[in-house]
Amino acid sequence: MNFERVDVSEPASISTGIAKRYAIALFDLARDEKSLPALEKDVAALGAALTDSADLRALIGSPIYSSDDKARAIAALCAKMGVSGLVAGTLGLMSTKRRLFVLPQLLAVLADLIAEEKGEITAEVTAAKALTKTQAEKLAKTLKASEGKTVKLNVAVDDSLIGGLVVKVGSKMIDTSIRSKLAALQNSMKEVG
Repeated sequence: MNFERVDVSEPASISTGIAKRYAIALFDLARDEKSLPALEKDVAALGAALTDSADLRALIGSPIYSSDDKARAIAALCAKMGVSGLVAGTLGLMSTKRRLFVLPQLLAVLADLIAEEKGEITAEVTAAKALTKTQAEKLAKTLKASEGKTVKLNVAVDDSLIGGLVVKVGSKMIDTSIRSKLAALQNSMKEVG
């Protein structure tokens, strides 16, 4: 038997590359037209729609639907959501070019470009329980002091942490969870015994 080696990272990097090209072009056009606030609103609305709608996720990822069907569906969705013409046109172009499957990556890249333009960074925070408004503000203030930029928190709750937080900012990760401390204690006990 002859087994061929397959590089599974390639499709992901291709998707990211496609998304980046569309995102940069769309971002540059929005900045030139001074419509970045509208773009930011559209990115948030489309991101929420993708999260909430399994049908939308199926539509963008399924090869069963023709590019014309996808284009009509996206045009109807954009009209109903009040998405700007610039974003609606880009999504229409992406559907006719069969590139709609990169929509999640496109939205992520656009969110990063908008945040960078505004001097913001996003911190991915996983907490054992929901943060109070005061805790979130204090965490954002602390992160702003260390990063030198305004920090937007994206908070998720994971009760398996038992207590504490896991904070990811860029390539840095701070893990103060009880779960990680217990795991470290368990590893050190294995080394002793």
